This record gives sequence, structure tokens and C-alpha cells, in this order.
Amino acid sequence: MKALIDGYAGKVLLAKPLVTLYEAVQEFWVAEEDGELLGVGALHVMWEDLAEIRSVAVSPMALGKGVGHRIVAQLIATAKELQLARIFVLTFETKFFTKHGFIEIEGTPVSPEVYEEIMRSVDEGVAEFLDLSYVKPNTLGNSRMLLEL
Repeated sequence: MKALIDGYAGKVLLAKPLVTLYEAVQEFWVAEEDGELLGVGALHVMWEDLAEIRSVAVSPMALGKGVGHRIVAQLIATAKELQLARIFVLTFETKFFTKHGFIEIEGTPVSPEVYEEIMRSVDEGVAEFLDLSYVKPNTLGNSRMLLEL
């Protein structure tokens, strides 16, 4: 899983130390065929009504075969099972996520009170969500998108 994500790190994904992947392993869905990893994606719950889709990566041999779409569909289904109201994604792949109902947004889609609370997180992905300056090099050119469930 790390090797697949690392193939996109620095280009379209935030690099993930191995410990971070182990800490979040329960958030991931994987697609595989005959024991071969085809794709991964994670759903990270950020607040009582909000989750973020993270680290969607597809093996080069599986590109164009719907693997990424199936993973995102499963992540959306999981968010619905958890009775979340919204899903956020920070992405370069706006056309891909638009096909799943996401729309581009400006800013951070939480109240000032919630912003203050989640600012206490040490998670680098949360810092990206909050648009904090120390993660700016990782987010330049990305679009913020939101799906209302």
C-alpha cells in the first residue's frame, strides 16, 4: 500500500510515513485481484458530520478500469453508513470527483468554532484541510471539493 501511495507522493498526494499508514489502516479500502493490489483510498472522519477522502491511488496497470471510481463509491457508501452529512476532498482530479457529485468550493466548510477545535489536530492532512501556511507547498494548485450526502 505504501509503495502505491509513494508512487503519487510529491506529485498529487501528500507523502505518508509508514507509521501514519499503520495508524490509519482502518480508514483504508483496497481493491485487489489475485492478491495484486490495484488501488487504495481512505475515509478520514474529521468532525461529527464531515469526513475527508484521502490517498486515492491506483496501480498504473489498473488505470482506466474503474478501480478508482469503485474505491470512491465505497468510501461514499461508508460515509453514509456512518451517517455523515458531507465529504471533503483536496485534489487535482476535479473531473474525476465531479463524476461522484463533488463540487468545487472556496475556503474551509466548517464554522469558526469547529475550525478552532480541529486546529488542535497534529494530523498533516487536517492542516491541509484548514489551509494552514506550513502545508502550502503541498496544496498549491489543488482544488477543494465537497459532496453533500
